[in-house]
Amino acid sequence: MSAATEGPFDALRTQLHDAATAFADGPDALADILLGIVDDVDRAVREPLEIFPVCHHSPASATAMARRLREKRPKVVYLELCEDMAPLLTELRNCTLPVAVQSFATDIDGFPAEWAPLSVVAPITEASAEYQAIAYALDTPGVELVLVDRSSDHVFQWQPRDAEQTDPADPDTPPTDDEHALHGDAVGVDIGDLRPRFAELEEHLLRHGRVRHWSEWWHQYVELPLGDGDHATYRQVMLLIGSLFRRLAPGDGERVRVDEDRERYMWTRMREHLAATGTDPADCLYVCGAFHAASRVAEFGVDGADTFAISPPSGTKWRHGLIPSSHAAIEAQFGLAAGSVSIAATVWAKNLKRTGVAPYRLAGQHGAKKAVRTAAKRTAAATPAGAVATVSAAAAAPTEPTADKLSGFLRRPPVVDRLDEAELLGWSVDIVRAARRNGYLASTADAIAVFETSILLAGMRDRAKPTPYDFQDAAVTCIEKDGVPGRRDVRRLVEIMMGGDRVGKVGYDALPPLARDVHDRLAVLNLGLEQRGVRRALLDIAGQPQLAACSDVLWILRYLLPHGAARPIMGERRLGETSIQESWDVALGTHQRALIELGYEGVTIEQVLEQRLRRRAYGPQATAATVLEAVEDATLHLRSRRLADELGTRALEVLATERTVDGAPEVLRRVRRLLAYYRTSEPTLPAWIASFAKTGYAHYCTLLPTAFTDDDATVRQVAATLGFLFGMEGLAVSLGCDRTQLELAVAQSHPEDASKVALLWAAQVQLGRFTRADLRRRCDGLLDNPLVLPAYPRYLSGFVQALEPVPALADFVVEAVSNAFGRLPDAVLLPWLPTLIGTLRAEGAELAPLLIREAGRIFPGRLAALDAWAPPWRAEPVPAPVPAIGASAAPGGVALLAAHPAACDAVAALLGCADPWATAAPAPAGAALLDRHPATADALEALLATP
Repeated sequence: MSAATEGPFDALRTQLHDAATAFADGPDALADILLGIVDDVDRAVREPLEIFPVCHHSPASATAMARRLREKRPKVVYLELCEDMAPLLTELRNCTLPVAVQSFATDIDGFPAEWAPLSVVAPITEASAEYQAIAYALDTPGVELVLVDRSSDHVFQWQPRDAEQTDPADPDTPPTDDEHALHGDAVGVDIGDLRPRFAELEEHLLRHGRVRHWSEWWHQYVELPLGDGDHATYRQVMLLIGSLFRRLAPGDGERVRVDEDRERYMWTRMREHLAATGTDPADCLYVCGAFHAASRVAEFGVDGADTFAISPPSGTKWRHGLIPSSHAAIEAQFGLAAGSVSIAATVWAKNLKRTGVAPYRLAGQHGAKKAVRTAAKRTAAATPAGAVATVSAAAAAPTEPTADKLSGFLRRPPVVDRLDEAELLGWSVDIVRAARRNGYLASTADAIAVFETSILLAGMRDRAKPTPYDFQDAAVTCIEKDGVPGRRDVRRLVEIMMGGDRVGKVGYDALPPLARDVHDRLAVLNLGLEQRGVRRALLDIAGQPQLAACSDVLWILRYLLPHGAARPIMGERRLGETSIQESWDVALGTHQRALIELGYEGVTIEQVLEQRLRRRAYGPQATAATVLEAVEDATLHLRSRRLADELGTRALEVLATERTVDGAPEVLRRVRRLLAYYRTSEPTLPAWIASFAKTGYAHYCTLLPTAFTDDDATVRQVAATLGFLFGMEGLAVSLGCDRTQLELAVAQSHPEDASKVALLWAAQVQLGRFTRADLRRRCDGLLDNPLVLPAYPRYLSGFVQALEPVPALADFVVEAVSNAFGRLPDAVLLPWLPTLIGTLRAEGAELAPLLIREAGRIFPGRLAALDAWAPPWRAEPVPAPVPAIGASAAPGGVALLAAHPAACDAVAALLGCADPWATAAPAPAGAALLDRHPATADALEALLATP
């Protein structure tokens, strides 16, 4: 038996010891566990600083907290919450709950780089004990609220950094939709995580409680019995549960170490505050999770050991703010059953109505219910100042010894709630109405069936009164007879009916400066963008030029925020183009969290965009293509020539360090676009892009021979390299490059792959080393060679890609493809067709229009003309007529001009020529000259006749 001093729990110890002896055939480990639980409860109850154990998002805890705060009126409230979040709590009055207090860091120092960005959230709901404590402390004069849990920095300092766990976020329950993703991948911090850590214990409780999940068990066997209990009973029962789960926790050494360090941290902070302020522990209240309330560390209590050293924070710069939360996000992050937080909110409202407890709410709280505000005012009015002083004096007076409430609670049979038929009938009618609105063929008969099935399920589970979970199962059974894609399921409809997935909202005054600036700049649209949902914005920029500023903001938001926050329906932004009208779908209220997190990075969206562009350009993974993209974005969205020039110079530096042509297609596309823009909008080219063309020409000439033979280099990449060289050749040569570099690079290229060979042939045609006739003969030779025939489609793929550097070969490519269709056997042609189509779609989408346009020019436009049509490449060349030589062959052009001199006279007058017309000399007679001098012809005849 435990050697604890005599106290109010001695009788309970004796009973538990006897029970352990009977069940375990002697005092053994079971007795130690049971008696240890009583010792933990006794120790916490005897502590001079009152410990108030809670469970997160528990209506019973919230009700008990509100009742205790009005009874005790503590002067200091110690709260288990990250201590660096304290400055934000005053902003809760500007928000609609639920919201989450967030700590956020992008520039990390002292943590693994793959952890960035770091984020910690602490969600706060209306039906939570922590909110009651916060509201009481902030709105009661003379009361101090002290957060004592580890800081956000220590949350990550205490994370394991081994190979198995490098990401501090929990990967088991990833957010999958907008409702669950409100917290993103942040690490959740809550008050009172109370759940069995012993899997067999949880399974045993669920099985014998005849429930499906832990949230339902907690609601049935803890929430309802404690809803009407007094403070002492509530406190001792919660301490009992916390101690039980703590002693039956498995040996997860790392998790136990973190829990105990948190307890040491909190008690150290509380003792420091008590010593600094001289506050009497009897005037304080410590609100923490029931698991931590039953702590056994040496630092426990105001008289505990001062042996714990708190490590200094890292060099990480933390930003803090409030972000919207939701019931679904809380459930997903903390592993609760779907709908449990909504049901808790419903139970909270019922508890307030049944017990008459007036909850605390922050003055000016957004979304406050009228009934709750009225109850609070009525309670305040009914409590005179003298009564408050009496209560405070009674709380400060020495407390009487605590009575044993556990024995009576454990021996008391479960209270059977009477069936509230009116409430259940209302639920049944409401769910049928909601089901019909959502496309279900529900009727009055279904409402009756739901009503009766709820009572039946409750009876099967040993409950007289159906719980919301029983009603939910009954509704699914009776109404959801089939499943239709896109339709809300009945379980979700019940959750909405019970309070819905309430989504919080951060008020304008609580937003960071960047978010307020965005709302101010878009206020001219008058769309109520702070509300959730999609708003359609129509911008007539030509008629209202002041809307151009709104367009700039929306394009930047589209770049910075997730997809759907700002989505253009009509209008586009390209280099050198300006929209005259735009249409947008804007959902800033739905994506409020993302907008708030932008505020952690800067004061304006332009500043954040510039920082991100610099980060991308100077990052370790930067390539020439990504830096050029940053240049284009800076020009498009910021219109900053200074930033564009700086990033362009950076692109030149990155290009010089690349040793492959992997980024050549993207580089070529963006350089062409930027060149076209600068040539039409600037008097001269920027110095950086001229240097880029010159350096890139020499760079890609060096890499070209290797790219032709490199198996990792694709045909598209090599074609883009040639496209850069041929496209930038004129500019590069004018800047001092030598065309011989390109000729030597092509001469040194010796590819083996068929598609690259075809690409090399096209390059030689462009350089003038091959003619089209040479290229046609080579292709015909391939088709005539049966050994090469299966590889011919690969040659065609190379010719198609060759349209990038040599677009003049479009007619030849059409000819080559046509010949392939005409001469290749089906066994070779048919398997190649999907490859051709896939290649054009994935890598040559911009080349397909060129081929189609050229084919339309060559092939007949009508079906009737197809039979008589002959391909132009098969037509016999018509020899040029040889003019007759003789007296009659005198040129007629001179005679024509002499006969009609008016045109020549007009040109002569325009040019200022006054010379008169001259008489045309007779045409020379070539044959007469040969007759007079036959020696040359005779010698040539003798030479040709010699054998």
